[in-house]
Amino acid sequence: MHEYMSRFRVWVVTCRGIPQEISTARKFVREIFDGEPWADDAALIVTELGTNALAHTTGGDFRLTLTLTLTLTRCPEGITIAVTDSGGTTTCPHIQDPTTDNTGGRGLALVHAYADIVTIHGDHRGQTVTAELRPKPPRADSC
Repeated sequence: MHEYMSRFRVWVVTCRGIPQEISTARKFVREIFDGEPWADDAALIVTELGTNALAHTTGGDFRLTLTLTLTLTRCPEGITIAVTDSGGTTTCPHIQDPTTDNTGGRGLALVHAYADIVTIHGDHRGQTVTAELRPKPPRADSC
């Protein structure tokens, strides 16, 4: 008997537009990637992107999609974090250059600093920010 073995694992969570959902999403990410070298980075990225979705869209609801890509030998190859907001804004997410007095405006810059690749697409109906993280090459004796 052959067991279906996908090279991908995907989790999708819809988060309501309330601040408590940020900590719930962060905890969810930490639990899924517990023990992985990128768990803290992934949690930070979800926090920043979720907070942006709450702050900059009409409803504040957002969908979090996590994709874990595995090598053929079942070793983690990388993760993709996508946060899709509920739309209602005419601006596109962008890196800001806040002054030292500003308390916000650094989230997307942090995401760019921690992720290997960041893409943004969408329009006033909803925008998706996708961050890809690639782990360091595994040691020969791992996996």
